[in-house]
Amino acid sequence: MRKRLFYGTILTAALVGLSMAAPKPAILQRPGHWTVEVKFEHPQQIVVPWGASGQSRFWYTILTVTNRTGRDIEFYPKCDLMTDTFQVMPAGQGVPPIVFQQIQQRHGGVYKFLEPLEKVESRILQGEDNAKDIVIAWKDFDPQAGSFKVFVSGLSNETAIVQHPVAVDRNGQPLQVFLRKTLELSYTLRGDPAIRAAVETVYNGQSWVMR
Repeated sequence: MRKRLFYGTILTAALVGLSMAAPKPAILQRPGHWTVEVKFEHPQQIVVPWGASGQSRFWYTILTVTNRTGRDIEFYPKCDLMTDTFQVMPAGQGVPPIVFQQIQQRHGGVYKFLEPLEKVESRILQGEDNAKDIVIAWKDFDPQAGSFKVFVSGLSNETAIVQHPVAVDRNGQPLQVFLRKTLELSYTLRGDPAIRAAVETVYNGQSWVMR
C-alpha cells in the first residue's frame, strides 16, 4: 500500500510539474504552423458482445477533422483519456474491431465515412470534401473516477521542448520532453458509479495545451 502511494505521489508530482512548466500554445499562428478545424461528439458508452462475461463496456467519441490550412498536411493523431484517479488510457488499446462495427451501425446515418483512429491515413487533403470522421474508443475506465479529460494531439504542427521536472539522464541533467499542441476536452461524471450505464457525462469545456 505504501509503495502504491509513493509511486502515485511521484506520478502526481511529475504531471503537475510538467503542467506548470509547459508553455502555452501561440495565440496567433506563427508562419509555417497550422491547426486543423475540429468538431466532436461528447463521449458515449457502448456495450458489445465481447470478453469472458459475454459483454464488455467501452467509451468512444467521434471527431470531424477538416483541413482549412491552405495546403495538404501530414496527419498523425494520438489520443489519451486520463481520469482524476490518474488512470491514463491510450485510445484503441484493448478495443476489439467489433466496437467500431457497432459504432458504425449506430451512427452510420449521420457519418457515412467513419474511420477508426488506428486506420486513418497519414495525410489530409484540403477542403471540406476531404474532411475525416474519426472514431476514438477506449475500454471502460476506473469506475471510481469522478472526472476525466480527453487529449487529442496531431491536430497541429506546433511543438515545444521543456525539461522534465523529475527524470534525469545518466549525467544527472533533466530529460528533454517533446510537447505537441493538443486539444483538451474536460468532463465530469454524474451519477452512481455502481450503475455504470446511467452515469451522465457533463461537458466542462475545451482548451489547447502543450502536452
